Formats: sequence, structure tokens, C-alpha cells
Amino acid sequence: MPRPTAAQLAYGSATVVCSTLVMLLLSGTTTGIGVAVIAIAALGLGLLVALTVTTPGRSRTVGVAGSRRTAAPGEAPEVRMPGQRVRTGGEAGARQHSLRR
Repeated sequence: MPRPTAAQLAYGSATVVCSTLVMLLLSGTTTGIGVAVIAIAALGLGLLVALTVTTPGRSRTVGVAGSRRTAAPGEAPEVRMPGQRVRTGGEAGARQHSLRR
């Protein structure tokens, strides 16, 4: 299990504190059960925020024949050898044998 980042801890903690204060002020509850329900709701909200904080992903820039394009997150970068040509034949080009006889 990966450790939480500093941003996740900070956002989650701030969410718990702020949401608890706001809900207590808006509800005006003074009973122990009401405060406990609000505290549990704030903890759940803080956990949700901490889990949804995204860490900045690295964009991979790949140089291809003098041009550069950025690979989308989760997409494998297209890597070609120098001098390799791009086939534009669609599926027909993909079915051809790569070795010459």
C-alpha cells in the first residue's frame, strides 16, 4: 500500500477541520450524538478528499523525426528507431511480414 503524500494529508486534514466547523455552526447541535454524527461525516469527507487528490503526473515527451509530441497519461509513448518510416497502409500494412527474403 503506497504512503499518502503531503498534499493528501494536508487537504484531508483541512477538509476535516473546516467541514466539522461549518457543519457544527450551521446545524447548531449541542447533543453528543449530533456532534458525533457530524464528526463521522467530516472524517468521511476528509478521507474522500484525500483519496481523490491527484499527484501531478509526468508527461513524457517523445522525439520523433524532428517533431515532439507529449504522450497522454497512461499511454505508452511511440518509440521509433532513427530512419524508420511510418506505414500509412492501415490494416494492410500491419499484416505484412517484416522480414525480407
